[in-house]
Amino acid sequence: MDELLAVLGYKVKTSDMAQVAQKLEQLEEVMCNVQDDRISHIASETVHYNPSDLPTWVESTLSELNPPSTFDPFGATGTIATALDDSFLSYVIYMGNPPKAGTATASLHNSMLQDVLGSESATKSVLCSYRRSFNGFVAELTEEEARKMAGMNGVVSVFPNEKRILHTTRSWDFMGFSQQVQRATSESDVIIGVLDTGIWPESQSFNDEGLSPPPDKWKGICQDANNITCNNKIIGARYYKSDGLFGSNDIISPRDSEGHGTHTASTAAGRLVNRANLFGLGAGTARGGVPSARIAVYKICWSDGCSDADILAAFDDAIADGVDIISLSVGSATPKDYFRDSIAIGAFHAMRNGILTVTSAGNRGPRRATITNFSPWTLSVAASTIDRKFFTGVKLGNDVVYEGVSINTFDLKNETYPMIYGGDAPNPIGNYTSSSSGICLENSLDPNLVKGKIVLCDRFVSGEGPLIAGAVGALLRDNSPKDVAFSFVLPASHLDLVDGSKIFVYINSTSNATATIFKSNEVNDTRAPYVASFSSRGPNPITPEILKPDLSAPGVDIVAAWHINGLSHVSAAAAYIKSFHPTWSPSAIKSSLITTASPMSSGMNSDAEFAYGSGHLNPIKAINPGLIYDSSEVDYINFLCGQRYDTRFLRQVTRDNATCSAGTNGTVLSDLNYPSFAVFTSSSTTVRRVFNRTVTNVGSPMATYRARVSFPTRTARVRVNPNVLSFTSVGQKLSFQVIIEGTMDASIVSGSLVWDDGAHKARSPIVVFASIS
Repeated sequence: MDELLAVLGYKVKTSDMAQVAQKLEQLEEVMCNVQDDRISHIASETVHYNPSDLPTWVESTLSELNPPSTFDPFGATGTIATALDDSFLSYVIYMGNPPKAGTATASLHNSMLQDVLGSESATKSVLCSYRRSFNGFVAELTEEEARKMAGMNGVVSVFPNEKRILHTTRSWDFMGFSQQVQRATSESDVIIGVLDTGIWPESQSFNDEGLSPPPDKWKGICQDANNITCNNKIIGARYYKSDGLFGSNDIISPRDSEGHGTHTASTAAGRLVNRANLFGLGAGTARGGVPSARIAVYKICWSDGCSDADILAAFDDAIADGVDIISLSVGSATPKDYFRDSIAIGAFHAMRNGILTVTSAGNRGPRRATITNFSPWTLSVAASTIDRKFFTGVKLGNDVVYEGVSINTFDLKNETYPMIYGGDAPNPIGNYTSSSSGICLENSLDPNLVKGKIVLCDRFVSGEGPLIAGAVGALLRDNSPKDVAFSFVLPASHLDLVDGSKIFVYINSTSNATATIFKSNEVNDTRAPYVASFSSRGPNPITPEILKPDLSAPGVDIVAAWHINGLSHVSAAAAYIKSFHPTWSPSAIKSSLITTASPMSSGMNSDAEFAYGSGHLNPIKAINPGLIYDSSEVDYINFLCGQRYDTRFLRQVTRDNATCSAGTNGTVLSDLNYPSFAVFTSSSTTVRRVFNRTVTNVGSPMATYRARVSFPTRTARVRVNPNVLSFTSVGQKLSFQVIIEGTMDASIVSGSLVWDDGAHKARSPIVVFASIS
């Protein structure tokens, strides 16, 4: 306390210290950190302000207590912090649920750091504190200091503050979700929290015409910076940068400079925008799934990625602000333990507060076990295609036409240009070789040879290399999948190796090779939907008994407020369900989406359920699923007990009397009331697994459901006991068992259980697998 007051330049009477402490607690509500006499990050909490006004606010907050003659706590260096000593790293210290009311959280954090670092170092070390929805902080520590911190009382986990990556019209119609679909009058009361790159509020997708003021439950703010304003559509906007280090292209506000956040927000809850298109492509009406829902923006991603510290800060605020659904298309490069993963931690506390977190599966497919968002309290979504594809034709001088994949809006007006293979044009400046120029690395091409020509490249690249060298266009050939169309910085088309090799032969067969690249066209893809090659696959790398991903939804070639690939359709569908069933729990909403998904073909998706989960999103059926598999916080605690977390650990997370019973063991994993069934076993052993499940009737009061099982193998069988469930009231719960026994005759055997009453079909996938390789 004394050190912080000295930094601020105040001399305070002993009798005033209690009041000063209260004021400084309020001050820390709007400051993540004061270090080295400069501010590294500002996160408004209780007031509406511009960062440049913060010193004035601090002064007015404390002025009645003996104000100093001068006030300049931040010096003349501005709001961007310098890098700290290289031997220090940023660590997240996670401490579970918030302490009881009245506990000075910031003082607690500072006291803990003082025990490890000493008083002076503690003040400079803290980057950010979490206190609204859970407890924790971020600090600059050495590895040894982090180890000491991990052993302190009340600390659940300590992990490096790593950078995460972004997972990046026609889609709603493709799913049968038309503009005229049934709407609930309470749709405008639903708030979707979008944790992403921010938002571009001027987009027509976010106009608030006809919308009433935000619902009374809303407790958030619009963080005023760089001329961004909220309205009755975008009702809140915050930004987070715990290290205070901004790139040259970063906009220091909730405003979006990248486009991903604008896309996800508009896909989920954008208003209707007629005649939307991307320079003529994908023309139609762009709209979100719940156009009357409200959007709360939490900017966590910047040019250098999305840090764990900022992700947790956004969860901390979003939960307390009053959002109903959290949408997050971000993930790590590798799987993490549940309580060393910022997204799993944030989503756990969201679940405890009745909020469903919807996450993308990831962008590291098609290899198996690449999914990184897989906690059972989140809804993990794979990216699938719709029935529209963009292609770009290339016509050679010999009149042969090849079709590649890209989104090319440049018009060469059918003019032909000379061609050159990149490997024949290495740049002598920099001593580049033909192997470098062949893949068109930046600066690797000789401008004297490339300028004014179309370049053939041996790799899928951004096109910046040819553009810098003065090329007119680029043809990119490799063996990567062609199910996703990308835009480039110059006319370009992405070709497979077969066609690319034919073009290479053509270039070398004549001294006057020429070509033109056409503007892109769109065609109907009759094979859709199928899972995109980039979408991360299961099984769940930490708990293979929990099937992940949960389902798939359109995430390829979507036209929204900004064109980019995204996965926010399920967030919209969850909000749609919430508008009809405002009292449903997160697991009830998740269950309704999983059990009503449309089955997908394993013939089009070789990884079957590990690619698409229960199937393809079907929002209309999801509002009336008939039965739901509901889970409470206690169910998830029991699941964690089965994961070998003990009572002491879980009580630190929950700050209550959570208990793992003596009989709790790994079999509890099978008993989590999840709407799918997965068994991980060895191919040489006999399979026997019993799943205990309970379903709640949310359909007709008097209903009889019969179990229908499909499991196509002769060496194992699935039994359901009882196989008939008779309900006499809405809300009634009935339990059953699913028994799987036999031996494996394939590495993956999948089927399904359907509860059918004639009007509703609640379908759950069943997967038995022997390997995750």
